[in-house]
Amino acid sequence: MNLLDLGDRICILGPSNSGKSTLANAIARKRGLEAVHLDVLHHLPNTDWEPRSRDEFIALHDAAIAGERWVMDGNYSICMPQRFRRATGLILLDVSTPASLLRYFRRSLFETGRLGALEGGRDSIKWDMIHHIAVVQPRNRKRYSAMFDELDLPKLRLSSVTAIKQCFNAWDLTR
Repeated sequence: MNLLDLGDRICILGPSNSGKSTLANAIARKRGLEAVHLDVLHHLPNTDWEPRSRDEFIALHDAAIAGERWVMDGNYSICMPQRFRRATGLILLDVSTPASLLRYFRRSLFETGRLGALEGGRDSIKWDMIHHIAVVQPRNRKRYSAMFDELDLPKLRLSSVTAIKQCFNAWDLTR
């Protein structure tokens, strides 16, 4: 699939620590789209990932999807229906649970200033996040896969870290 086939409003879904924000930023640079990171909209800046109120998050989300040209990374099921109505393309990163856990530990321990990070926040290892990745995400992966199959949009499923890297190379996103 050609990157242009996904249109000007691209959603990127997938498990935590699968590379959604990195891919979103690379596509935004390549295509001149606005990169919108749902984690940043959902959480208050300068906190340890403290969520905003539900209404405030939905308002920020809905304002972001009203734009004409964006690539948005994140899941947040509560807002998926309106996001999918505006989207022109979808990418599902469907990496394994062990890969997500490995990326989480690496990110939390060694990476600073990562793309899509919370302003003023610092990633750290949290038991709640480990539980989310190891227990909750496997169920969500099945739901996201079913949603992906049902949506009538140009879409691409990348089912491994290797497939994501190949996509970066094929679309010349490494610059």
